[in-house]
Amino acid sequence: MRKLVSALSALALGAGLLAAPALAQDKGTVGIAMPTKSSARWISDGNSMVEQFQKAGYATDLQYAEDDIPNQLAQIENMITKGVDVLVIAAIDGTTLSNALENAAASGIKVIAYDRLIRDSGNVDYYATFDNFKVGVQQASSLVGGLKDRFGDGPYNVELFGGSPDDNNAFFFYDGAMSVLQPLIDEGKINIVSGQMGMDKVGTLRWDGAVAQARMDNLLSAYYTDKQVHGVLSPYDGLSIGILSSLKGVGYGSGDLKMPIVTGQDAEVPSVKSILAGEQYSTVFKDTRELARVTVGMVDALLQDSTPEINDTKTYDNGVKIVPSYLLEPVSVDGSNWEAILIGSGYYTLDQIK
Repeated sequence: MRKLVSALSALALGAGLLAAPALAQDKGTVGIAMPTKSSARWISDGNSMVEQFQKAGYATDLQYAEDDIPNQLAQIENMITKGVDVLVIAAIDGTTLSNALENAAASGIKVIAYDRLIRDSGNVDYYATFDNFKVGVQQASSLVGGLKDRFGDGPYNVELFGGSPDDNNAFFFYDGAMSVLQPLIDEGKINIVSGQMGMDKVGTLRWDGAVAQARMDNLLSAYYTDKQVHGVLSPYDGLSIGILSSLKGVGYGSGDLKMPIVTGQDAEVPSVKSILAGEQYSTVFKDTRELARVTVGMVDALLQDSTPEINDTKTYDNGVKIVPSYLLEPVSVDGSNWEAILIGSGYYTLDQIK
């Protein structure tokens, strides 16, 4: 009997030794709530986070809500019920999550706002994003540079598009862009022919490219029957493609009618191809792998009872608190540097673009 007990003890010890590495890797579960799969950018974000969290020893629960607010709320509540250790949320509407986050806090679940600020809640612990004001500055600077290159000294006829008014970032993009454009508007070097300015007039709900295309159609028919549009500030590639379709539909980019300068953001493959075709002028690259890396670091620190790395404690007031943030650097991309930035970094392969 003693020999049998000893043998069983040795077997149990051996099994314990074999199981230890798996247990050591099981550091918890991260609930990841993403807005939609309709944008390639969000698919890339989700994939990058799952890959990097799993490498760091975390299980993940990744959910996409397809831009349906009740769906996202239900997904988040379900993650809370299932007992995730941390929530990483890219909100569809950053003003709709207060009750859900109260439930998360009551369950001891920390919350990281991912790329889009969650507003009106004190239960947002950290924010990982890019320097969104700088994104707008880069878009407007590229627009102005492109106008000079393609149309000389001006003055230039320009129209403005904004992002979704329920996305806090859209206001930062717009304000950043206007910090560059407003002085030129005041000097008369840029004319907003329609007079439509301000996010209340130029915002595009849900970042919908079809809505942007319809608005561009209306602008062209109402204000440009006897004028030429030289540039369009577009804050996102999905809008840019719709805007370009509208412009091409009335003859821009053919004959003597030069394509206007159209900006963008996210370096999505259709827009990179459009840049190479001489249609879209530029985009802003935001490396989702780096944003995932920062987010994983934040989660790791929170669950190890240490302080996440941040580099901004002033910018992002969500209406209840200033959310400590880590801001990454965006990169302006156009026909001159796309290959060095997008292919050189390994974000895309050449086969994906050409």
